[in-house]
Amino acid sequence: MFIATLWLCIQFSYTPVPSARYDLRIIPLVLGGLYVGIGPILVLAIILLRSFYGLNIGFFQTLILYAPLSIILWNLYPWISKQAPERRIFVTVCMGMILGLLTVFGMSFTNSHSNLFDAWFAFLVIPALGIGIISYGIEFVRKNNEMQQQLIKAEKLKAVEQMGAAISHEIRNPLTAASGFVQLLQDDYLSRQKRKEYLSIVKEELISAERVIQDYLTFAKPSLETLEELNVKSELRQIINILQPLANQNSVEIITDFSVIGFIKGDKQKFRQCFVNVLKNAIESMSTGGYLTISTEFSQSYVTIMVKDTGVGMTSEQLERLGEPFYSTKGKKGTGLGMMVVYSIIRAMDGSIWVESEVEKGTTFLVEFPTITSIIKTQQAGRA
Repeated sequence: MFIATLWLCIQFSYTPVPSARYDLRIIPLVLGGLYVGIGPILVLAIILLRSFYGLNIGFFQTLILYAPLSIILWNLYPWISKQAPERRIFVTVCMGMILGLLTVFGMSFTNSHSNLFDAWFAFLVIPALGIGIISYGIEFVRKNNEMQQQLIKAEKLKAVEQMGAAISHEIRNPLTAASGFVQLLQDDYLSRQKRKEYLSIVKEELISAERVIQDYLTFAKPSLETLEELNVKSELRQIINILQPLANQNSVEIITDFSVIGFIKGDKQKFRQCFVNVLKNAIESMSTGGYLTISTEFSQSYVTIMVKDTGVGMTSEQLERLGEPFYSTKGKKGTGLGMMVVYSIIRAMDGSIWVESEVEKGTTFLVEFPTITSIIKTQQAGRA
């Protein structure tokens, strides 16, 4: 790129008299030498390009001026890369002005027909101004990139801190309860019935802690253990059968409208875990009763699953944060892991999810998975 820029600068130079050629080669030479470290290469390119325009006095002046410059730029590059941005800008502008001065002095000895004002302006003012503007732009972009990287790092650290605090909180609660009942179990005079009751509570609390860890692992590493052909209609019916008692308890009527066919490729256990979470949340959002509509649509490329409830809905702020680690709309009742796991599983199965919601009117989930036919076509196209 720099060599092409040098050629453009020399090719489209300003020639007030036949024996004088004013161009902007100093700009890419200084910037490439001091910012990229390719000074000797650019000097060689300038000498070769200048030779195409004749081996005259101008060529030998170029050779005498730029040959030592290649060594200077090569030695300056390691030093200037360690300097502050303001000093880098200052040094590059000064280097451009020095080269301009040397060029004008050389022209004044060999070309008496040139207008000295034109020469001073062309080699001292314009290159220095151009170098200053471009080097300032480079430093501005570099500073923005550094700030962006620092911001990303800070956000990652913040996310890790929040996740660590949430995990410790969610695991500490059941472990504290289990620890308390274990202490009670140490009582030698405890009745057999109470001992059995306390052991049952300890087991439930440990299972709860294990569930939190398992959900976190599913989010952190949503790998699919086994890939198999899934009949979406059949799988959803199985999930509905599991959750039917909960729906009856909340006075929720489940309405289904499934397409006749619809096969996808994925992990059966993860698929069920995903939609158990979605449907369970939908049912729990209708504590006073309502309608839960589950439908599927089939096309050659995708199977679309729609889950629509008439529950409390969500605000736009809640909708934006849905799926974030340890964010729950249920308050103290939720761990914030359920929807996080849903999003992870859908991503792992190459699916997409969209959520629409309105307060007091309900929420609609649209989940789209590629069909087996489209997966096979994609794999065949990749082999071709």
